[in-house]
Amino acid sequence: MPFQNGGNTLTEYRVFDTDQFRRALEKLDPRRRAFMVHKLSKYVYPQLRIQPRFVSNIKKLRGYEPETWRYRIVRFRLFFGIDESTRTVNVLTLDDGKDAYR
Repeated sequence: MPFQNGGNTLTEYRVFDTDQFRRALEKLDPRRRAFMVHKLSKYVYPQLRIQPRFVSNIKKLRGYEPETWRYRIVRFRLFFGIDESTRTVNVLTLDDGKDAYR
């Protein structure tokens, strides 16, 4: 997969993909998948490593346990969880915006 954990500073979060996220990414048509891989590797993952909470495209979802966050990427929604004790971000899944909250 194109997503590697970059940087090794103690202040950065580590980002991990779940199998569910990888399957969702594989289901995209090749053009959208290429777009998403580019966005994830160039913008989203670097942002999640540095500050996974406070960006205009990131919002905490209400009523979810454990705490779940979403990152808006054009028409897609990337859902993730944050574990402060291990400083990890677990990327849970990727959905089209029209289907994301059903």
